[in-house]
Amino acid sequence: MPTQKIDHIEVRGGNVHNLKNIDVDIPLNQFVAISGLSGSGKSSLAMGILYAEGSRRYLDALSTYTRRRISQNKRSNVQEVRHIPSAIALKQRPNVPSERSTVGSMSEIYNVVRLIFSRLGSVVCPNGHRLPPSLKIAQAMDLPNQPDSGMGMLTCPVCGVQFMAHSAEDFAFNAGGACPKCHGTGQVRELDEAKLIGDENKSLAEGAVASWHLPGRNFMPTIAASMGVRIDVPYKDLSAKEKHLVLYGEKKQYHVDFHTSTGRVFHADKALYENAHAAVLDSLKTSKSERSIKKINRFFHFSTCPVCHGSRLNPDLLSQLVGEKNIAQVSALTLGDLPTWQKETMRTLPADMHNMAQVLFQNLTDNLKPLLELGLDYLTLGRAGNTLSTGELQRIQLAKTLRTETTGVLYVLDEPSIGLHPDNIKGLINIFRALIAQGNSLVVVDHEVAIINAADWVIEIGPGSGDAGGQVIAQGTPKSLAKAPHSLISPFMTGTADILHTKVKTQSAAMTTQLKVDGYFNLKNIDVTIPGNQITTVTGFSGAGKTSLILDSLVPAIRQRKQGEGLPSQVKQLKTKLTDVVSVDSKPVGKNARSTLATYTTIMDQLRHLFAQLPAAKAKHYGIAYFSYNNKQGACPHCGGVGSITLDIQYLPDMVEVCPYCHGKRFNPEIQKIRWNGYSIVDLLDLSVKEALPIFKKVPAIYRQLRLLDEIGLNYLHLGESTPALSGGEAQRLKLVNQLNKKQANTLFVFDEPSVGLHPKDIQTLLGVMNQLKSKGATIIIITHDLDLMLNADYLIDLGPKGGAAGGRVMATGQPLNLVQTEPAPSLTLQYLKAHAQKFNVQA
Repeated sequence: MPTQKIDHIEVRGGNVHNLKNIDVDIPLNQFVAISGLSGSGKSSLAMGILYAEGSRRYLDALSTYTRRRISQNKRSNVQEVRHIPSAIALKQRPNVPSERSTVGSMSEIYNVVRLIFSRLGSVVCPNGHRLPPSLKIAQAMDLPNQPDSGMGMLTCPVCGVQFMAHSAEDFAFNAGGACPKCHGTGQVRELDEAKLIGDENKSLAEGAVASWHLPGRNFMPTIAASMGVRIDVPYKDLSAKEKHLVLYGEKKQYHVDFHTSTGRVFHADKALYENAHAAVLDSLKTSKSERSIKKINRFFHFSTCPVCHGSRLNPDLLSQLVGEKNIAQVSALTLGDLPTWQKETMRTLPADMHNMAQVLFQNLTDNLKPLLELGLDYLTLGRAGNTLSTGELQRIQLAKTLRTETTGVLYVLDEPSIGLHPDNIKGLINIFRALIAQGNSLVVVDHEVAIINAADWVIEIGPGSGDAGGQVIAQGTPKSLAKAPHSLISPFMTGTADILHTKVKTQSAAMTTQLKVDGYFNLKNIDVTIPGNQITTVTGFSGAGKTSLILDSLVPAIRQRKQGEGLPSQVKQLKTKLTDVVSVDSKPVGKNARSTLATYTTIMDQLRHLFAQLPAAKAKHYGIAYFSYNNKQGACPHCGGVGSITLDIQYLPDMVEVCPYCHGKRFNPEIQKIRWNGYSIVDLLDLSVKEALPIFKKVPAIYRQLRLLDEIGLNYLHLGESTPALSGGEAQRLKLVNQLNKKQANTLFVFDEPSVGLHPKDIQTLLGVMNQLKSKGATIIIITHDLDLMLNADYLIDLGPKGGAAGGRVMATGQPLNLVQTEPAPSLTLQYLKAHAQKFNVQA
C-alpha cells in the first residue's frame, strides 16, 4: 500500500510556560523562523517543546545504563508531538569557557595543527642539527605506542644521535606541552601590594585593609590590636613596625576578646591571624565559585608569561617548524591566514609527502570553512576563549555542529544572529541553506528581519508578552506574511513601520568625554569624543575594537579614576566629568528559581514589613522572617519554599512535581491565613504588575516600584515570576528599574548588545527607557549591530573597516541621519544603515 509522505512535525496541545494549548505544524526539511515579542513564548515552542521532545525521544532509544549517566530533558507539557527527528540545540547564552580554552581548542582546529606538526614538522636533534620533513619522520610517529616499538625515535644523519621527536600530544598546552612557568595559561598572576590597602587615610577599624574585607577576615583588626597595632589611627600614621605586622605578621593563633555591638564579650583562644597578604592567598586556595575568584583577582595584576611569552607552550617545542613557522607562530595567525600557511607548507614539503599533507590539511579546511563563512576570520587560534563575545562563542558552537554533516536532524537555534554585523548575516544564511541541503530541518528563533525574510516558513507567536502571548497569530511564507492582518513583524519586513522614536531634549550635551587609546589589541591611536547626555552607538564588525574601546578602556578608566587609581595602561588621555558607570547586559537576573520579580526589586521586603505589621501577624508573633519563603519560619516545610519537588527515577529524566503540601505556593499554609485587604501574601505574588497597580495605590513604596516596571514595559510579569527564566530583553530592562528615579547627570550607562532577544517593536520600548535615562541627565553608549538603534541614536562612532588586524580604526563619527547622506558611504556599516533608512523612508 502507498505510504503518505511525512513532511511536517505535528504539535498538539502545547502548554509549556505561557503557551495556550497551541496546535502548530512545523515543516520538515525546511528553514523555519519563529518570531514574536520578547516573552511571547517563542523559546517555549522552540526549546521547551521541539528541542526538549526531540532530544528526549532520541535518548529514550539508548540503554538504561547510558541514560543514567546523561542529563535528560523532562517530558514537555504537550498533548502530542508526532514525526519529530532527534534534535540538537544551540542556545542563546553558551557557557563561558575557562582560561585554558582557546579558539583553536574550542573549534578543534588546534588538534589538527598539533597533528600536522608531529607528522610534517622539520625537527632539530639535541646537537642542533635540523632534519627536513620526510616520510621517515612521519612513519616513526605512526608506530604502535608500545615499549620497544621505536615510536617517535629518530637518528640524526649528521651526528648519529638518537632522540625522541615530538608527538601531537606533546604540543598540547593543557597536558605535557604546557609552559613550566604559567602551566599552560599564558599568563602569570602576581599579588599587587598597592591594592592591599584600600585607603590609607582610614584606620584599621574603619576598614583600611582592603583584603580584610574578604569573607571571614573582618575580625583581623581586633587580632592586630591584641598584637599592639593601633587600629584607631589612619593607616598612614602607623609606625613601620605596625605596618609590617599588618602586611607580613606571622600566621598563628592568638587569645582575643571580641566585643559585640550589644556590649557582650566573646573569648577566643585560637583566633587565627592572617596578614594582608595571606588573606588574599588563603582565600584563593579555598574559593571555588566564579564570583569569589573574581573578587580575589582584584588584588592581583596579570601579565604575559615571561617564559612562553603568552604562547602557553614549553619553549623547547618551538624548534620544530612547519612551513617555516613554529607552533606558537601558527597559533598567533588569524583563521583567515591559515590557508596561506597551508600553501607555504606545501611549497616546502618534498613531493612524496604531498598526499599525506593534503589529507591533513583537508581536515583543517573542513573545520575552518564554516568559521570563515560565519565571519570569524579575524580571530587568532590562540585567542583565549573567555575573551570572546556571546555571538562569537555561539558561532564557534554552530561551526562545530555543521562539520558533522549529519542528515535527518532537527537543529533548533536561539538567536544565532547575536553579535553579527549585517554583512555577516549573509554568511549565516548560507550556513542555514547548507544544513537544509544535507537533509536536515532547521528552526530558528530570531528577530533579525533579514533572517526571517530568508526563511521558507515563518511562525509568529503573540500577540503580546507573558499572559498576553502564547498563541500562534500568523504563519506562512515571508511573502504571504506581509498580508497577514495580525502580524507584528510584517511592517518591519516591508518597510512600512515607523522606526524613529521621539527624542527628548538634552540637559548637558556640552559635557563631552574625550578618550585616547593606543596599543591595545588592534586599537592604534584612537581619539574619540563622546557627547554628554546623549545616546551614542558604537558600531562595526565583530572584532573591530568596540569592546576594547568601551568596556576594556573607557569603563575601567572612569571607575579607576573615581577610586583614586591610575588609568589603564592603554588609556593615554581621559577628559570627562562622568564619575559613575552602570554596565547593562542581557545576562539572566538572579542565580536560581528563588529569585523573583518581587525579591529582585524592593517589593518583597515592603510586603514582608506590611504583613508583619498586621494585628493578626502580631497576635501570632510573626515577624518579617515569617513572610519569606527563603526562611524556614515562612517556607513550606515539604519543599523548602521552592514550590516543587524533584523525584529521581533512575534512568528516566528527573520528575519535577508541584509540591503536594503547598500546591506550588511556597509558603507554610499558616502564613497564607494572614490577610491584608483580603489578600494573602501568596495572592499578591500571583498578581501581574498591571493587576497590582490599583491595589497598592495607597502604599507609596510598592506603588513607585510597580509604576517603574509598568513604564519599562514589564507590566505583564507576575510579582512572583522567576527572574532567571526571563528573556534577555526582560532581564535588561529589569536591571534599570532602580536607576529611573534618580538624577544621573554624571553617570554613564553602557549597553552591550541590548537588542539581544528583542523584537523590533521591543526596540522601541527599550528606546523609551533609554530616553527616560537621558531625561535624568545620563550619558548613554550602546555597543550594537542593530540598525534601528543606530538610526535613533544622537551620535555614532563606527570602527573598522573589518575585524581583527583589519579593524581598530575610526571610520566615521557624527549624527547618524547626516552620515547616511554622505557619498560614498565611508564604511560598510554605513552602507547598510543608508539602505535601512531608505527602506523605511527615514529623512535627516
